[in-house]
Amino acid sequence: MSWSQESDDSHSSQCVRENVVMENIDMKIKKEIEIYEEPVLSRAVEISIKEELEYDHCDTDFFRKSVIKQHKKKYAGEKQYQCNRCNKDFVKKNHLIEHQRTHTGEKPYKCNQCDKGFTQNSILIIHQRTHTGEKPYQCNQCDKAFPTKTALIKHNRTHTGEKPYQCNQCDKAFSDISTLILHQRIHTGEKPYQCNLCDKAFSRNRNLLGHQRTHTGEKPYRCNQCDKAFSRNRNLLGHQRTHTGEKPYRCNQCDKAFSQKCNLIGHQRTHTGEKPYCCNQCDKTFSQESNLLGHKRTHTGEKPYQCNLCDKLSTNSHLLGHQGHI
Repeated sequence: MSWSQESDDSHSSQCVRENVVMENIDMKIKKEIEIYEEPVLSRAVEISIKEELEYDHCDTDFFRKSVIKQHKKKYAGEKQYQCNRCNKDFVKKNHLIEHQRTHTGEKPYKCNQCDKGFTQNSILIIHQRTHTGEKPYQCNQCDKAFPTKTALIKHNRTHTGEKPYQCNQCDKAFSDISTLILHQRIHTGEKPYQCNLCDKAFSRNRNLLGHQRTHTGEKPYRCNQCDKAFSRNRNLLGHQRTHTGEKPYRCNQCDKAFSQKCNLIGHQRTHTGEKPYCCNQCDKTFSQESNLLGHKRTHTGEKPYQCNLCDKLSTNSHLLGHQGHI
C-alpha cells in the first residue's frame, strides 16, 4: 500500500470517528432540550449547551451553531443511515431511530411516577430526579446542588457575576440565553402561548398554565396556616409572607422591601424611569404590565370590575376610593 493510500484510509477513519463524536454532541443537546418545560426555549437551550462542549478530537470550542456546522462539514465522513422523512444522515443506526421519534412523536420511555413520556431512557433518568430530588452536580463555592450540569453552569454565574447575553434593544444583560429571550418579548410584545378557551396569550408557558386554572377553578397550592388556596405556587409563597412578615426583596436604592420579587422589579422602575410596556394602539408606555392592561381598556371600553355596593363599573380593580364615598 502506498503512503497516499495509507493517508487516505487514516483520514477516512478519522472522519468517521469524528462524526460519531459530533452525533454524540447532537444527541446530548437533544436530551437536555427535551427536559425543559418550555418548547419555545429549545433553541436557547441548544445554544447554551453548545457553549459547554468541546470537540474531543481537536482544540475547537463551539460557541455558535454556525461554527459547529462548519466544523462538521470539514470533517464530514460516511453516513450510512438516512431518515426517509427529512433526508438527515447518521453514522449510527440507533441515532437514526432516536431521530425518527421526532417525526412520529413516539415516547416509549414512561415515568412510573407521572404521565410523562420521553424519546430516550437517558432523558427519563434525568426527569426522574425531579421526583427523587437527586442533585449530583455540586457547586464548589456554596452548598447548592443541581440535577443537570447545565443548571450548575448557569448557577456558577451568580458567583462570578458573568452576564454574557446582552439585549440588543437596551442595556440589560443576562446570565443565560433563555432569560434573555423572555426579556426580549417585553420589547417585541411576542406572546406565543395562547389559551384555547379565551383570547389571552402569554410570553411564558407557565403563565399560560396558571391562567388556565382561572377557567378550571383549580387551586392546588394551599396555605398551611389558613384556608386560602392558590392557582400558582409563587402566589402561595407570596401569601405565606403575610403570615411571617418576611420581605426578602430589598431595593438597593432606597429602604423599601417587598414580599415578592415582581413587586421589587416594578418599584425599581420608579428609580430608573424604565417603561418597557408599550400600548400598541397609542404611544403610551408603562412601568408595569398591569397598568398597560388597564390602559388598553380605555381603547376597548371594557369595564370588568363592578362595585359590590352599587352598579358602578370600572376598567380597573381600584374601586376603594369610589366605595369610600358611598
